[in-house]
Amino acid sequence: MSLSIIKTDRIRYTYQKVGGQWILDDINLKIEQGEYILLCGASGSGKSTLCRTFNGLIPHFYGGSLKGEVSVAGLITTLHSVGDLFEQVGMVFQNPEAQLFNFTVKREIAFGLESLGLPRAEIETRLAKISELVDISDLLNRNPHEISGGEQQLVSIAAILAIGPKLIVLDEPYANLDPYNVHRVRSLLKKIHREGVGVIISEHRLRYTVPDVQRMVVLHQGRVVLDGPPAEVLSKDVESFGLELPLTVRAGRQLGLKKLPLDVAALQSNVTSNQALPDLRPIPLTPLPNEAEVVLKAEEISFVSSGDLILSQVSLTLKQGECLAVVGANGAGKTTLLKLLNGLYRVSGGRVFMKGQDTAKLKVSQLARHVGIAFQNPNNQFFKLSVRDEIIVGAQALECYDEKWIQELTQLFRLEPLLDRSPYRLSGGEKKRVAFAAALAAKPSILALDEPTAGQDGYFRRALGDFMSELRSRGQAVLLITHDLAFAEQHAHRWLLMSKGRMVAEGPPKQVMADNNVMALAGLEPTDSFRLYEPTARQ
Repeated sequence: MSLSIIKTDRIRYTYQKVGGQWILDDINLKIEQGEYILLCGASGSGKSTLCRTFNGLIPHFYGGSLKGEVSVAGLITTLHSVGDLFEQVGMVFQNPEAQLFNFTVKREIAFGLESLGLPRAEIETRLAKISELVDISDLLNRNPHEISGGEQQLVSIAAILAIGPKLIVLDEPYANLDPYNVHRVRSLLKKIHREGVGVIISEHRLRYTVPDVQRMVVLHQGRVVLDGPPAEVLSKDVESFGLELPLTVRAGRQLGLKKLPLDVAALQSNVTSNQALPDLRPIPLTPLPNEAEVVLKAEEISFVSSGDLILSQVSLTLKQGECLAVVGANGAGKTTLLKLLNGLYRVSGGRVFMKGQDTAKLKVSQLARHVGIAFQNPNNQFFKLSVRDEIIVGAQALECYDEKWIQELTQLFRLEPLLDRSPYRLSGGEKKRVAFAAALAAKPSILALDEPTAGQDGYFRRALGDFMSELRSRGQAVLLITHDLAFAEQHAHRWLLMSKGRMVAEGPPKQVMADNNVMALAGLEPTDSFRLYEPTARQ
């Protein structure tokens, strides 16, 4: 008989001590030792909250009101401290940088071991073993805050694994990673699972998760609504719970395959030579009229910081009604480019023109009227105490407040129930939606979105895509900064592909993805749609 590492018995939880809405509502789960589980559902469904009950952060750190019982390896969490559960369950949060606080990677990994009181020789042995397992030996003497996001994720996992937990829980580990770093983390998780460590991964990006896991648990409004093997669960109506089906699963459904294919290889191996794939390619965007006005132009811009060349000779144009996607791996320079275009950074060389005006002659406040920007980390742009005030403050400051438009935005981004709450106390997905609404409140001519789909559910991705189309039809330009190529393929007229601070390709999505050399140089891989439907991808 297998041993349950986690058992929840009719748990209900609210972050408020009295009278709060139940975020978790009557959840019964048994998680066996060594299982690999995907926990998924719409933003706000309770995934992160449930994860926090697995290591005692709820109720010991977050407080609130917890009903029912959670046991970890037989220990009831309300009767044992987080420290008591430390060696049973390790947790990696969505933003790995937030849990890194030492000056070197080596010290980061050793910190948890020292807290256990282990002898120095044992600490050194575990350090060597874990750094080799995670393949980060070359990072040990680096500052964890000066390495890439993918490397930070690996270091966070290494620090947890060194303690030797029976189970590791990861909250949205792929949300902010490019394909190369996703593959690094996926490979590591599969490796540690083979060695007997249980893995629970909470994630929206099903394409990267369902081929790996044994079990899929779907939450909806704080309840478990589906639980079983991935292929079985994905045969149900999971879209109604805010999930976005992988393209291969949608194709398998339409073909009537008995076992749904969870990746491209599985689909291709199950389709006979005389069987045509259903056409699930993105619908081509309406071409721009020739007379469309150029609203943004960059001429060979460069940026130097602390003596280092961060961006080199990047040129681009953006027209009225156009969506331009700046794509590339983590660290390619995408966000730096965005900050140069809206004046938060000033170019070291070259020029930027906003509607024909040289931005070097304009104040940031003047540029803000033309460019609405939502950054990857919404916390960096919040400074009001309520969601309502956060949304309207920019429009009021720029003297272009429109109550009807604000109401449209709050309805579009499903923010009505959140208006009186603090933006800092929302989920990651909810914070993103507030940031988008705030960026649009002043009706800018250019909407700039930095990794807008990171950590977002299927509901939001569909709504954002539709809204971007509506904005473009009104003549608004959209600048999309992303490594989510499936979203960029569907919603951008052109791609600008960046690698190590340089522009390495520019053109329609298919044209860029067809160049294997530049895609490899940029650390990206073509979309499933391109791999399945483009002849050049199958050769």
